[in-house]
Amino acid sequence: MSPAAFFSFGLLLARRRWLVLGLWTLALLLMLPLAPRVTSALQAGGFSARDLEATRASAVLSDLFGFSPAAVLVVFSSDTLAADDPRYRAAVDQALADVRTMPEVAQVVTPNDSPRQIAADRHTSYAVLSMRSLPEDFRVFLPELRRRLHPTVLETVLTGAPVFYSDIQEVTERDLRRAEMISLPFAALALVLVFGSLVAAAVPGVVGGTTVVVTLGLMVLLAQLTPLSIFALNLVTMLGLGLGIDYSLFLASRFREELRRTGDLAGAVAVAEATAGRAVLFSGLTVLLGLLALMTFDFMALRSIGLAGSLVVALSLLAALTLLPALLAALGPRIDALRVPWPTRAMGRVAAAEHRGFWARLAHVVMAHPWRVMLPVVALLVALGLPFLRVQFGAPDATILPPGVESRRAFDLLQQRFGAGEFSPILIVLQGDASPLRPDNIPPLLDYVRRLEADPRVERVDSALSLDPRLTVEQYQLLYRQPDRIGDGYARAMVQRTVRGNTLVLQVVSRYGQTDDRSKELVRQIRATPPPSGMRALVGGGTAGVLDYADRLYWDFPRALVLVLAATYVVLFLSFRSVLLPLKAIAMNTLSLLASYGALVVVFQEGALRGLLGIPALGFVEASLPIVMFCVLFGLSMDYEVFLLSRVREAYEASGDNAASVALGLERSGRIITSAALIIVLVSGSFVFADIALIKALGLGTAIAVLLDATVVRALLVPATMRLLGDWNWWLPGGERRRLARRGTGLRGEQGILPPS
Repeated sequence: MSPAAFFSFGLLLARRRWLVLGLWTLALLLMLPLAPRVTSALQAGGFSARDLEATRASAVLSDLFGFSPAAVLVVFSSDTLAADDPRYRAAVDQALADVRTMPEVAQVVTPNDSPRQIAADRHTSYAVLSMRSLPEDFRVFLPELRRRLHPTVLETVLTGAPVFYSDIQEVTERDLRRAEMISLPFAALALVLVFGSLVAAAVPGVVGGTTVVVTLGLMVLLAQLTPLSIFALNLVTMLGLGLGIDYSLFLASRFREELRRTGDLAGAVAVAEATAGRAVLFSGLTVLLGLLALMTFDFMALRSIGLAGSLVVALSLLAALTLLPALLAALGPRIDALRVPWPTRAMGRVAAAEHRGFWARLAHVVMAHPWRVMLPVVALLVALGLPFLRVQFGAPDATILPPGVESRRAFDLLQQRFGAGEFSPILIVLQGDASPLRPDNIPPLLDYVRRLEADPRVERVDSALSLDPRLTVEQYQLLYRQPDRIGDGYARAMVQRTVRGNTLVLQVVSRYGQTDDRSKELVRQIRATPPPSGMRALVGGGTAGVLDYADRLYWDFPRALVLVLAATYVVLFLSFRSVLLPLKAIAMNTLSLLASYGALVVVFQEGALRGLLGIPALGFVEASLPIVMFCVLFGLSMDYEVFLLSRVREAYEASGDNAASVALGLERSGRIITSAALIIVLVSGSFVFADIALIKALGLGTAIAVLLDATVVRALLVPATMRLLGDWNWWLPGGERRRLARRGTGLRGEQGILPPS
């Protein structure tokens, strides 16, 4: 849309302001009852895809062996009683007596049934409850399970995927409330300081709050049609509040500036819409494009983050371009009512003082020494991003939850007492044309198992062919000569657990944790090793799932990367009317994003700020975080480039002086950009105090990227590079320049439509 179209639209909104306000009020009233139900409508999973090898292995295990992804582990422990004490065994049976009769429970295996479920300390054990439902159905059966689980002399805690999902829902709700309590008062204070008026400060809050409530209500409706991940919830709140306030800040500031200069209410709304509103549209499109790219991935969690994020950005744009102008038109000069008692700078001064203000002086200093500024700043941003070369990717597990949560406490206890790899074994599914226990199949299979057992990274292999290292091929052939009449009880139980028809399962227990590099390399080596002749192999389990998840993400990422970069370039080309400025903006955005990537590794993988922020060293970065951050932040931090260069372009079209235009544009927008960025940093930074590590990481990464982008990049790199490029900043091929001029959107195309700045 041309500036003239925005100008006309602004006039229409000013005339029809009460109709627009009425429609938004109706939407708010309709969505208000739905918004509180959003957490119960969302799902906690979404990090797997059906065609991954680990997922296909899991499907075989579920179909043939009844392996349940919804297994609940009941962990028993006692400081005084040992697991072989009759009182301990009786307490286990007593605790589970009513659980066994639940229709949702398919099978119960207790430590009394399986000695492997008793830790070496003899005081800790666990029971496995295989559920008939999926883990995402925890709301259906988990409350009843907790009710039926009887208290005993043993300490009892629960873990497993359903409990993990339940805890994520509870902690996410708590994190959201905490973030709102921290961020909203500080954001309100920042707005009061910027506007100097309580009424003006309230307007962005109204727009941002309305956007969030309407989005949450629509998410409840969308969740009835397609699965949505609960991990989208905090992002929606962060973006809704941040962008709603951000966009309102720019539009309201330009409105006040024009109203003070001309006194024409409708004209002020129209000019604000045609200048700041047009910049908001192009800025919002860059954020929207990044989030839409997330919908190209195979994982429900990323798709739902992209869908919900795109929805909140679209509504933020709609509210900024319709609700806000209507509010401004309704308030008029009353927007400056209830002024605060401290002195504030008038935002409408655009005379000669603009050339002597702080931001103008800074721009002139930078442009006087562009190379001396640019090279150290680029070196600093690159240095901040270098730790990302050490990144180790992982997938979400109980360690993303705080230590005090039940599923995390049980997980940590099991890890300590049973070993890091005990509960994330590598599962090898071997399938042939005949029974694996047939005499001619046993020699190659036994050789395959023995080679696995000999690997120093392997703690043990559980299978029908790893009963005892002293058994020979001949003894195994004799033992399984009649598979339906096996005399040894342990061998019979192991066959029941690991053999079905033509399928054999090997459970390989690593000495190391699920995300440890040595476990990952072990999976890669197993997959690279040919299975016994005539057999097919699928490798699954926790570590294999992590590898498949990360590999698929980064196989798909280049497609999303190209989509975002190409679409962003087109949007910025249309906004800046320049061939080179979009390229420069993309390069600088990448630098600030890489710096935030480096922070992820240092803070979350390596635990550098553990004492200050209470963030433990996870040992890995969740694999989707860099991708989500790229798709969210690439457009979000581009906001300030769009707003700054929009003001620079206005000045350049009026004067044709590149250096003076940069200084004037920075002076006119620097204070507002800094204030807007501060609010985004406050809103996103409040999520650093969340209990879920993924939310902490997203909040910290967003805060760092926006802070760097709005300060170091915009205040130093932009003036330096604009000075070095000179008039090349605004270069267009001759034909394109003439085409835009004919449409009234080329250089100087706005003169006559907008009053001179």
